[in-house]
Amino acid sequence: MKSGSGPLPRLPGSRLQQRARKQLRDGGVIAYSTESCYGLGCRPLDARAIRRVLAIKARPNHKGLIVIAADFEQIRHLVKPLSAAQRAELARYWPGPYTFLLPASRRVPPALRGRHHKIAVRVTAHGEAAALCRRLGTALVSTSANRAGQQSLKTARACRMAFKDKVLTLPGRIGKRRKPSTIIDLESGRVLR
Repeated sequence: MKSGSGPLPRLPGSRLQQRARKQLRDGGVIAYSTESCYGLGCRPLDARAIRRVLAIKARPNHKGLIVIAADFEQIRHLVKPLSAAQRAELARYWPGPYTFLLPASRRVPPALRGRHHKIAVRVTAHGEAAALCRRLGTALVSTSANRAGQQSLKTARACRMAFKDKVLTLPGRIGKRRKPSTIIDLESGRVLR
């Protein structure tokens, strides 16, 4: 997999990181910067927290959500075993703005994958989001910070105003991408977004 380069990411202070860890451990939701906007996230195996994210967004349950990670190891347990050729294909794109649909492992809560049998995963190239996943020791659910059908929020301040105490908002800078990640079904090669 490609290695990240560029300036060191700005990360929340250790106290805020501890609060974020506790928030996630307690089934809470965080808002954090990603490639193109702020994202709402939680631990990917916490079905209660996932339902909380869906409720905050007013997002239909059947759509499923994306999971981001600092590296493939953080998401390996979420997907069924992949062939060497499939892993090599992913390595061509990651880290980067490509989300892949992969066969979901049995551990994945239905609330995360929606009505699908696959899970959408991405190894992010956004330095702050990747560093956050590393520091928190977990991949994160990643869906745009907004109510369904509304414009994605681009700043921590906008998130704090919109979500108040429902979400712990972390400071950060969004990346320069103007549009969301490309979504590709790894098995068929079909580009879905």
